[in-house]
Amino acid sequence: MYKVFVNDKPLFLTNKISKETDFQLFLLESIDIKQLIVKIFQNKIQKAYLYHPDESEILKTLKTKIPVNKAGGGLVYNKKGEVLFIFRNGKWDLPKGGTEKGEDIEQTAMREVEEETGVNQLRVTNKLQKTYHVFKRNGIYKLKITHWFEMQSDFEGVPVGQLDEGIEKVAWINPNDIPDVLKNSYENIKLLFEEEKKINI
Repeated sequence: MYKVFVNDKPLFLTNKISKETDFQLFLLESIDIKQLIVKIFQNKIQKAYLYHPDESEILKTLKTKIPVNKAGGGLVYNKKGEVLFIFRNGKWDLPKGGTEKGEDIEQTAMREVEEETGVNQLRVTNKLQKTYHVFKRNGIYKLKITHWFEMQSDFEGVPVGQLDEGIEKVAWINPNDIPDVLKNSYENIKLLFEEEKKINI
């Protein structure tokens, strides 16, 4: 099952019909995906399942209906085991950003971490999952697929937020404090920590 967050509300792409009742179920063959996304954005739908026997077919269809933005991001640890967070638009987030021409996705993730936080001496230690969310820019809906990497850094200076990206703060967060930080974060970021078993939320 894929979880795609639309305006921080879940749209599950699934090949199973469960017996839950607190969501609306739509069939891929009979739904206009664009209209469904608009309704979720307008808060007319809080949680939806999109069903097809082949999950990958749903994701493929979604990608044909909405332009895709590919991004790379980092879950970065320092020597003390603290995690690097950024604060922007009133929420805590992890550093990430779009790919540039000629880059592979790992290079994108490392460059974005360094640009957004000033933290360097990065090395990728693990490839994590991808997260999916739909956002709206200039009246156009886009699907952002973010490839996440676990990284270690020996950086010992003071991280500095990239102002032109609207980053107000950068902080190393102790693992014990991460559950509190995630209370004011995005669903995708919470999902990353949950799925990677990094923390109990």
